[in-house]
Amino acid sequence: MPDILIVLIVILIVAVIWRGPKTLPKLGEALGRGVKEAKSEATKAQEEIQTRTTTSTDETDPPA
Repeated sequence: MPDILIVLIVILIVAVIWRGPKTLPKLGEALGRGVKEAKSEATKAQEEIQTRTTTSTDETDPPA
């Protein structure tokens, strides 16, 4: 786990040097929106899968 933290700190330092401190809030905002959207889509997909498995097991006809 500490290895990940060190990598993230290095990436942050490189981003500050490369993009400059003025654009970092915009990048952070965009990243936050992307993470939020990904979480909501994952939740929707889980709900859809759960709904499909629940309805498919209830509605399956016995084999002939």
